Amino acid sequence: MDELEKVQKLKNRANVSLEEAAAALKACDGDLLDAMVYLEKKGSVKAPEQVVVTTNAEEHTTFENVKDKVERYDRETSRSFGSKFRHLWCIIIDTLKNNSLSITHKNEEFMKIPLWVLAFIMIFAWHISIVVIIVSLFFGVRYTLVGRDEMREANKLIGKAADAADYVKEKFDKL
Repeated sequence: MDELEKVQKLKNRANVSLEEAAAALKACDGDLLDAMVYLEKKGSVKAPEQVVVTTNAEEHTTFENVKDKVERYDRETSRSFGSKFRHLWCIIIDTLKNNSLSITHKNEEFMKIPLWVLAFIMIFAWHISIVVIIVSLFFGVRYTLVGRDEMREANKLIGKAADAADYVKEKFDKL
């Protein structure tokens, strides 16, 4: 490599002027690596970040075992069963408190029941309430969940049940 190529290469690598590159090469007898170190010491070039890479963790006491670090992170970020259970109950109570079941007949709403009331009815009188809901579907009663939470998927499922009741009713009427 001739002198001009070395100056050009040092200029590009060190991001310095041609004059500075030529002076650094001259001071270091044409050695590119020494010229780069010379420019770093002079302050013309920012020294690269030093990174130590090793496969032996015992040699460097500043290294931490990855498995230990992952386990500690898991312990710190994971919640206890009680905490998870409490969080789940908070979500359930919030959903029950802020949403309602709208009951309509012939596109006219005639009753709106808060979900927490419906939950108590389903817990204590589930055998009667399920029969009433199924039979009412055959009489054109429609149920929709309304409130703060978007319950599109649940409403789709309720709509499919109503459509199935309508289908059965139509087939029965044709007999």
